[in-house]
Amino acid sequence: MTTRYNPSTGEATEQRRVITETGLAAEPRRVLSDTGLAAEPRRVLIDTGLAAEPRRMLSDTGLAAEPRRVLSDTGLAAEPRRVLIVTAVEAERDAVLRGLKGSDRFHVVAAGAGTAAAAAGTAAALAAESYGCVISAGIGGGFPGRAPLGSLVVASEMIAADLGAETPEGFRNAAELGFGSVSVPADPGTVQAVAAALAAAGLPVSTGPVLTVSTATGTAETAAALAARVPGAAAEAMEGHGVAVAAQALGLMALEIRAISNPVGPRDRAAWKIGDALDALTAAATILLEVL
Repeated sequence: MTTRYNPSTGEATEQRRVITETGLAAEPRRVLSDTGLAAEPRRVLIDTGLAAEPRRMLSDTGLAAEPRRVLSDTGLAAEPRRVLIVTAVEAERDAVLRGLKGSDRFHVVAAGAGTAAAAAGTAAALAAESYGCVISAGIGGGFPGRAPLGSLVVASEMIAADLGAETPEGFRNAAELGFGSVSVPADPGTVQAVAAALAAAGLPVSTGPVLTVSTATGTAETAAALAARVPGAAAEAMEGHGVAVAAQALGLMALEIRAISNPVGPRDRAAWKIGDALDALTAAATILLEVL
């Protein structure tokens, strides 16, 4: 059936379905009317014969519709280059901003301490703008023998380490109880690339699971229990899993980077190296400019 456009009314009549060279029918395209209001976006066949997602354009009003995804040479849509970095407190945010040197590809927010504030702040930022990657960044505790003070940890996965229940048999995490996953894995290739770039810059770095806890560890017994619960755990903080879950809900890649200010275990504030950790965070942010 053929589509005809009437200039006097600005209306389109019936549409025809076009048969491509592959023999597959493309979706009909709607015509822009004289009012400047767009009809349905057209779906475009790429070289593979598969329909790419429609991209929405900027209207005459200057109001942006959905951000468009750029087709790479492979015909696949590339992710937007903007990166969202979420910290807990302003001191961490400021340290990251110093390292980013005013780059407009990165947006840094201090969402608050704890997984709930982190998830809510991340979700709000992602609802306001489009990003291709989300990073939870800040200082944290390092497990002895895995991440010394002043070093950096790039998370291989973000784990809600104390989300679960105590039972007569001991702690059972939410996944074991049937309440869903407690881990969000990071992309291995990106983790390796970031860690390698940090190491090449002379920064001490390790990779491994980073635990998100609601209560910061304060005893050797709790530290040992967490290390046994998650073999290879490198660091502990309070926001990473919340940030990662918010990113995962939108299909976005999530990372976590921690600068180690104290060991996981008994809390000796006099021995903490918060200034050194913030400096390491600034140095890490500078490297992100080159990697992401």
